[in-house]
Amino acid sequence: MNAWTSAQIDAISSTDDFRVSPYRDDGTTPGTPTSIWSVVVDGGVYVRAYNGTASRWHRSALQQGAGRISAGGVDAEVTFTPVDGEINDRIDAAYSEKYAGSAYLPPMVSGRARAATVRVDPRKGATRP
Repeated sequence: MNAWTSAQIDAISSTDDFRVSPYRDDGTTPGTPTSIWSVVVDGGVYVRAYNGTASRWHRSALQQGAGRISAGGVDAEVTFTPVDGEINDRIDAAYSEKYAGSAYLPPMVSGRARAATVRVDPRKGATRP
């Protein structure tokens, strides 16, 4: 796993515009970008699928394990790793803080979305600020 730079974390955490494009079956062609919410917890970038594990982008992300993201001026090739356990409580808190007041918040901290939590990490040498 590679780490985001502090500038990348700042850019990603300050935007609501996070687009994820898991690779297609060929493993190199990015899929259609999907706009989703993202949060930063302990220096890691996390996303969830609103529709849970049945979400098309989530299934593709786990199947391919890699893709591209664009957020806050950061364009990067990334890896996707499913997340479970206690970290989800901190991710819930981060979603609740960042998206407070949104009607979409309750579903994003529900069991359905928690089951579709993914950590997004940059692939070595594949990011641009």
